Amino acid sequence: MFRYQPLCSSDTAGLSVLLWQRAHEPDAGRWSLPGGMIGPDEALDASMRRQLAEKVDLREVAHLEQLSVFGDPGRVPGPRVIATTYLGLVPEHADAKLPDDTAWHPVNDLPAMSFDHATIVANARRRLAAKLSYTNIAFGLAPPEFPMSELRDIYSAALDYPVDATNLLRILSRRGVVTATGTLGRPGPSGGRPPALYRFTESRMRVTDEFATLRPPP
Repeated sequence: MFRYQPLCSSDTAGLSVLLWQRAHEPDAGRWSLPGGMIGPDEALDASMRRQLAEKVDLREVAHLEQLSVFGDPGRVPGPRVIATTYLGLVPEHADAKLPDDTAWHPVNDLPAMSFDHATIVANARRRLAAKLSYTNIAFGLAPPEFPMSELRDIYSAALDYPVDATNLLRILSRRGVVTATGTLGRPGPSGGRPPALYRFTESRMRVTDEFATLRPPP
């Protein structure tokens, strides 16, 4: 699960991933992605949502998609375990009351992680960054309404390079991804004109330009 945390709500602003700390061996004390065994009559997506609700009390997920399968015979000690992984996005405004053994961690500063979970996080971030180029997937990280400066920060955190707000607005407006609300937000800390507010046109992922690629500045 990824979430964008703005500076005003966290000392570690940026893109974060949800992890829980293992209490038992193997790898006791290390941080893991939430998950567990699938039920005999349970669909994969339903199992993923159940695990999130039961283990980390997370129920508000804006986007969830299957990522990949990890099946190396030695990925977990003991009997072979094959993992079906998911990319999930939690909106910035979601009020998840996490258990004591669960926390959001910056993706650029991960703690010691169990098994191959750091590789899974890296794969998920690459998928997210790729989809930001040609879909509207950022709706899963954004609040209901936002100034373009905030959406720029979300894209910058997910892509791991700076994004220009004016250019981003031009691209997303042309593709019909964002719509002006006609209202204004609060002025920034230094004052000035209140910023125009925008919202995502849709809250379900769609391809907006299948050949588009966002690139870092030269």
